[in-house]
Amino acid sequence: MSWNSFGRVFRFTTWGESHGPAIGAVVDGCPPGIALAEADIQPWLDRRRPGTSRFTTQRREPDAVRILSGVFEGRTTGTPISLMIENVDQRSKDYSEVAVAYRPGHADYAYDAKYGFRDYRGGGRSSARETASRVAAGAVARLVIPEVTITAWVEAIGGDTIDHAAFDAGEIDRNPFFCPDAAAAQRWERLVDDARKAGSSLGAVVACEATGVPAGWGAPLYAKLDSELAAAVMSINAVKGVEIGDGFAAAALSGEANADPMRPGTDGPSFLANHAGGIAGGIATGQSVRLRCAFKPTSSILTPVETITREGEAAEITTKGRHDPCVGIRGVPVVEAMVALVLADQKLLHRAQCGGNAAQLNT
Repeated sequence: MSWNSFGRVFRFTTWGESHGPAIGAVVDGCPPGIALAEADIQPWLDRRRPGTSRFTTQRREPDAVRILSGVFEGRTTGTPISLMIENVDQRSKDYSEVAVAYRPGHADYAYDAKYGFRDYRGGGRSSARETASRVAAGAVARLVIPEVTITAWVEAIGGDTIDHAAFDAGEIDRNPFFCPDAAAAQRWERLVDDARKAGSSLGAVVACEATGVPAGWGAPLYAKLDSELAAAVMSINAVKGVEIGDGFAAAALSGEANADPMRPGTDGPSFLANHAGGIAGGIATGQSVRLRCAFKPTSSILTPVETITREGEAAEITTKGRHDPCVGIRGVPVVEAMVALVLADQKLLHRAQCGGNAAQLNT
């Protein structure tokens, strides 16, 4: 069976294909009475929208969202919220070669192996186009967690990493790379341009931080906050790895170096470090929740690659069309959306079990 839904209390389902008439999402479990209009969703979609610079796919999609249900007189009703985004700039003829041969690194063969049939136009359901639906749903989720601020950025492209000492959060939305280091953003212009002109692509590392997450969110053992975040982010097209906090680097530390020491604070403990990424035992500690993820290079490239046809014959393929030379760039708003969706779900899970009177330290 297919599995196109995510979440437990705050649940969303995405639908549609890259070259179908439309894509969208159905959000269920949203609390009633929250003010919601298209204008609350559109700014987040605009950040992910294709064709905004020469460093992304040149497919021209306005990504204008319509709310079809679940809102009355400007407020959520508690019933399913249906969101629709029309596809207006498809070029299915670009995928005539993909119809007969598989793109290595893409989901072409895997979908064929599973279903015995696939939508080869832009990858169909496996296309990164689907992530617009996630961003729309994530915009609704943000309204459920107004106490939380979520910020993601690109830390590295093609192995070229930012200077963390030069980190400037205000710089993230000033350049087309969502890069907090102005010098790195300048370097990346040439890096991505060279890959695009060569008909190739580059991978990227995206980091995300959520501040304002209260201590206590997370539902052990099998809905831990970190495991839900990892599953959500790993479900994004092209993501091949996720780290929470120090992640793999923690394996090189000693116990004392990896500890997050605590001292008495005004409202609960004051932490002297955050190696754990704001999560202990699957439960938020009240610190910033931090994660990083790795996006592979885009598989649709103009460089000829050896492959096979559907009949199993040897072939060579180049992928025409309009593709991101670095899909991780537009992955930034998608990562933010998935983090928002998990946190909204965890907030409602926490409220369902503990209400508004969960025991707190020092009370």
